[in-house]
Amino acid sequence: MEIIKTDFVEGAREAQGIVVIIDVFRAFSVACYCFSQGAKSVIPVAKVQSALEIAGQRENTVLIGERKGIRLAGFDLGNSPSEVLASDLRDKTIVHSTHAGTQGIVSACAADQVLTGALVNAAATARYILQQQPQQVTLVSMGLEAKYQTDEDSLCADYIEALLLGRQPDKTQLVNHLLQSPCSQRFFDPQRKESPEADFYHCTDIDCFDFVLAATRDQSGDLSLAKV
Repeated sequence: MEIIKTDFVEGAREAQGIVVIIDVFRAFSVACYCFSQGAKSVIPVAKVQSALEIAGQRENTVLIGERKGIRLAGFDLGNSPSEVLASDLRDKTIVHSTHAGTQGIVSACAADQVLTGALVNAAATARYILQQQPQQVTLVSMGLEAKYQTDEDSLCADYIEALLLGRQPDKTQLVNHLLQSPCSQRFFDPQRKESPEADFYHCTDIDCFDFVLAATRDQSGDLSLAKV
C-alpha cells in the first residue's frame, strides 16, 4: 500500500485511490458530531448559494457553514461542534459549506473512494482503509482556508499514516502539541466568539467515534456523507 500525503484543493483534485480529505478544525469533526446528534446525512457543498438552494429544495434541512470561521448569513449553525452538540439534529439533512474541508470533498473527482478525515474518528478510518487493502491511499490536508498548512491537519495525516503502518502514536503528546500550536490559539482568544474553547477539545477528542464517513451520491445526485 502506497501512502501519499498532499494538500489543499489542488491536492484533492489529483488524489487517487482511497482519498482522505482532512479538516480537523472544524469541518469533519463537525460532520461526525452531526451524526452523533442523529443527523440522517450531511451534504458537503462548495458554494454558499448552492447550499442555500439545496436546503430550499429539501425538507428537514439544517444549514451549517462558515467563511473565515464565522457563521454564514442565513445559516442555522456555525461550523462548530459546540453548536452542533446543543442542537437536536435527529433525522435532519445537514447542508454543510466551509472554507476548506467541503471544498476538498467536492474536488476529489479522481478518487476511487472519498473519506473524511478528523482526529475524532481517525482510528476507525485507518481500520476501514486497511480492510479495503487499497494499492494507494492519499491523505489530503486542507489547512486554513485551503491555502495554508496547519498543524492539526498535518498531525492528523501523520497519525492516520502511522496507524496504517501499524504504529501507535502517543495521543496525549499530539494533543499537547496542538495546545501549544499557533493554529489553536483562536480557541483560547476571548475575542473570537465564533471559535469557543470547547471546540478545541471536541475536535481533539481523539478516536471518540468508531464510525467512518464516506462521500457518495444520494438519490438527488448531490454529494452526501454517510456512515460506512
